Amino acid sequence: MKLTVKPLKQKDAGRGLAAIDRAAADEIGLTGGDFIRIEGRDGTAIARVWPGYPEDDGTGVIRIDGRLRQQANVGIDDKAEVAKADVKRAEEVSIALPQNLRISGNIGPHIRDKLSGQPVTKGQSIQIPFGFGFMANQSQSVPLKIASTRPSGTVVINDSTEITISEKPAEQIRGGGAAGDVEGPEVTYEDIGGLDRELEQVREMIELPMRHPELFKRLGIEPPKGVLLHGPPGTGKTLIAKAVANEIDASFHTISGPEIMSKYYGESEEQLRDIFEEATDNAPAIIFMDELDSIAPKRSEAGGDVERRVVAQLLSLMDGLEERGQVVVIGATNRIDAIDQALRRGGRFDREIEIGVPDRDGRKEILQVHTRNMPLADGVDLDVYAENTHGFVGADLESLAKEGAMNALRRIRPQLDLEADEIDADVLDSLVVTEGDFREALKGIEPSALREVFVEVPDVTWEDVGGLEDTKERLRETIQWPLEYPEVFQAMDMDSAKGVLLYGPPGTGKTLLAKAVANESTSNFISIKGPELLNKYVGESEKGVREIFSKARENAPTVVFFDEIDAIATERGRTSSDSGVGERVVSQLLTELDGLEALEDVVVVATTNRPDLIDAALLRPGRLDRHVHVPVPDEEARRKILDVHTRDKPLADDVDLDRLARRTEGYVGADLEALAREAALAASREFIGSVAREEIAESVGNVRITMDHFEQALDQVGPSVTEETRQRYDEIEDRFRKSEVGSDKADVSRTFQ
Repeated sequence: MKLTVKPLKQKDAGRGLAAIDRAAADEIGLTGGDFIRIEGRDGTAIARVWPGYPEDDGTGVIRIDGRLRQQANVGIDDKAEVAKADVKRAEEVSIALPQNLRISGNIGPHIRDKLSGQPVTKGQSIQIPFGFGFMANQSQSVPLKIASTRPSGTVVINDSTEITISEKPAEQIRGGGAAGDVEGPEVTYEDIGGLDRELEQVREMIELPMRHPELFKRLGIEPPKGVLLHGPPGTGKTLIAKAVANEIDASFHTISGPEIMSKYYGESEEQLRDIFEEATDNAPAIIFMDELDSIAPKRSEAGGDVERRVVAQLLSLMDGLEERGQVVVIGATNRIDAIDQALRRGGRFDREIEIGVPDRDGRKEILQVHTRNMPLADGVDLDVYAENTHGFVGADLESLAKEGAMNALRRIRPQLDLEADEIDADVLDSLVVTEGDFREALKGIEPSALREVFVEVPDVTWEDVGGLEDTKERLRETIQWPLEYPEVFQAMDMDSAKGVLLYGPPGTGKTLLAKAVANESTSNFISIKGPELLNKYVGESEKGVREIFSKARENAPTVVFFDEIDAIATERGRTSSDSGVGERVVSQLLTELDGLEALEDVVVVATTNRPDLIDAALLRPGRLDRHVHVPVPDEEARRKILDVHTRDKPLADDVDLDRLARRTEGYVGADLEALAREAALAASREFIGSVAREEIAESVGNVRITMDHFEQALDQVGPSVTEETRQRYDEIEDRFRKSEVGSDKADVSRTFQ
């Protein structure tokens, strides 16, 4: 049967598997574990059948990885003939090791375990995980070669196969057949995680015109000439270019800015021309320009004459009088606005594709790629790390995997004899990467996409916020619902709120709520302290606001948290002592919140205890459109707050939290926290004064906080909110609810005065 070839999922790559549409598998009579022969244009590959993915049912699809595609000489979307293969069990397989791998002891069982169930052929290159740091230039897996098999041909390794080590190194073993002598591609589509949509766009622009130019001739259009990949550093722009070049078997030519720049007149342009001529002679070809902004900056802003001439030469090469043929230019940059605008038009870079920061599912795919050849312990759950790595790009996740592996290596270093030439096979086989190794690695890696504004998401949940049920519910509706139920908002033709203003007396829990929101919404979190944005130089404060929102858009979904927003968003025209910087910051905030550039999946949370000072334009719908009052807690809420703050404290049986809640009228959350702390301090003071120093360690488990200690604490800690202050905030809440924000602004100010 002929089936359509598609890429395999990242987690299954590198294992010689073929995931076949279940209907097609039934028709051929295949079940999981059978072996099949895949015939391409002029190549053959042997693979083991793997249950097809549910989304492929009835589509006539076979999914294989880059190595099998290269052995069978087929590309993605090509047709390949699939038939059941009779593969014999291997009695003996001889393995050739690379020259730089020095291991003592019997490594046959280790290799057999790793290759069990895989079909192999004489001369075939295989990659298996062996450990970390022992081989030059090999950090994750070792390339071995099959020196010989008994019986000959393609055989499958099982538990009874005898594995021997060849005397010849792998470098001297030549291929022995169509399926065996193909070296694995350097980068395949399965090595790219979390970029399925972007990869599809790149393939559509590059692979289709090169492999099927007749389609474009039939439509009477010119195929695309160039693709510009842009996005934060480390997201996979260069990796995509390498994978596409490998998959379509095109010659690959790179242009690096500093290499072509020359002090001699005309030499830089000549080097550019030579690269394009070489690519044309070796078509189909891909020319890859990394860090394009260093080669082709805006001519109006370029400092020297060389840069202008290079840009002009590049423009004429990409869209000049001479025909380029099957040569596609891929540019990559993380500063797209710095590139000359003449390059960014049709006929030159026809499409601009943003390679963004991966979401949770994307991060999981990337982790699966980088831990594919890693000996992971049973307790390692990649879902947990995908969930907790907000703002991490592919390069950060690769560093996380490498650092986890290095931690595993540090654990067994005492067992290693570093003076010896060889590593003991048993020590190598015991090397596994554990949950603790990954957890330790995560502490030392910051997300590069959020490095300048990164804040560790606090470990605060809704359970840590006592009371405030209505407030929590309104925050869930505003921030969590649009991210969790986007289909409901789409069906109702409803936009999510842009921002939330939390206001109320000091100590009621506004900042705590913001921390809980950041944790519970599984979003990236950027925290801004108002005064740190203000700068004495003209334009720097506004630039700071722009960069914050730019980072938030790149790393969406994001919660941007402004603590004490009244410090930077005071009413315009009220004062002129700050050289107008406050007014310019407010104007920039207004533009970012509700300007021409839309905020997608970005929510602003601001807190204040002086809503009368905030500029009225910020408080209208479309900006900080939800005004959430965080009130002074009532008796029931105070009881819940006391529960939170005494949860882990050793309370005596006579402590009555209900009674304490009744007696703490006017206390806010911060007061109740101070009350619990003061009671604990009173109990500690009494205990330390009554026990000898050497007896403290033995007796400390008997200490209890009694009601008397709370009575002492009540004498020390009083309520921080008066009845008058509470009434003021209640009045403000009524005004926000009943009237238009613009018209009630003066009333809010009068209430405070």
